[in-house]
Amino acid sequence: MRSVQLGLLCVQKYPEDRPSMSSVILMLGSDGGLPSPKQPGFFTERSTFVEKSDSRTMSSNNECTITTF
Repeated sequence: MRSVQLGLLCVQKYPEDRPSMSSVILMLGSDGGLPSPKQPGFFTERSTFVEKSDSRTMSSNNECTITTF
């Protein structure tokens, strides 16, 4: 879990909020507490809602021809 929290610190939206590499090395080598990351600048939300499909099935047929000389 420590690595995840440290990773979140390294991907902060603003560079000035990210730790320096020397700080990261110190944090990896110590057992002390880590600062809490700020709220993410953006996120994507996954929807677990699945719509029921009707009787029609949509499909595509892709073909590829390769010629070697």
